[in-house]
Amino acid sequence: MEPQLVKSAERTVRILEALAASPDTLTLSELQQRTGFPRSSLHALMRTLVELKWVETDSGRGAFGIGPHALLTGTAYLDKDPALPFAQQTLEDLRAEIGQTAHFARRDESHVIYLATRESREAHHVIPRVGRRLPAHVTALGQALLAQLTDDEVAALLPAPLTSMTSHTITDLAKLTGELDQVRTRGFAYEREQGTPGVACVAVAVDYRIPATDAISCSMPAGMSPAEVSKVTEAVIRHTRTLSATLRREGIR
Repeated sequence: MEPQLVKSAERTVRILEALAASPDTLTLSELQQRTGFPRSSLHALMRTLVELKWVETDSGRGAFGIGPHALLTGTAYLDKDPALPFAQQTLEDLRAEIGQTAHFARRDESHVIYLATRESREAHHVIPRVGRRLPAHVTALGQALLAQLTDDEVAALLPAPLTSMTSHTITDLAKLTGELDQVRTRGFAYEREQGTPGVACVAVAVDYRIPATDAISCSMPAGMSPAEVSKVTEAVIRHTRTLSATLRREGIR
């Protein structure tokens, strides 16, 4: 039996998720369209969230955005994660060795959430990644973690149809299942321009939990030679294995 949700609590969370997912502030009408909640209850909830500083208002548009207390809560999650300091050091070591952008992420149902990033020192435009949530099937990080599950579990987990982010995104479940089988065989995931044009990525699951919930990845220009990609892949595998062994030794679960 599924747990009974408290309506007001569920609506509050859905509002915050809608605001967090939007690149722009949202008016009350736009929030109503995205959530489907009655305007009267939505207005009362927004007034409360603004008062408690979970949401802030854009007076110019009469719109709403995520407030500072939401940030405090997210930061508290990172501060209390025992695996994160070790993962951050791994990202530092990986970037120092290969010079490319490195990420640490965790699977959240059918998505991955970025918990730490170390940008390439040559990056001209740094894109904030920490806290970003992307569909698992479009990222190497997500594919590395989906490969920890059975095909039936993957099929039950992912939405239909699969979201497309670029012309290279895998949107066919059978094709994705075949790709995940290759990930299991070779021990790493590799995607090229499936999530971002011009960018390729290799990822390895951090197997200190069963099934693994976390993964390390490295992003690189899509035009890198096979030899360069192999060098990056070897480094990601090596550093991730070291991180996994360290987390197990430290008793982190």
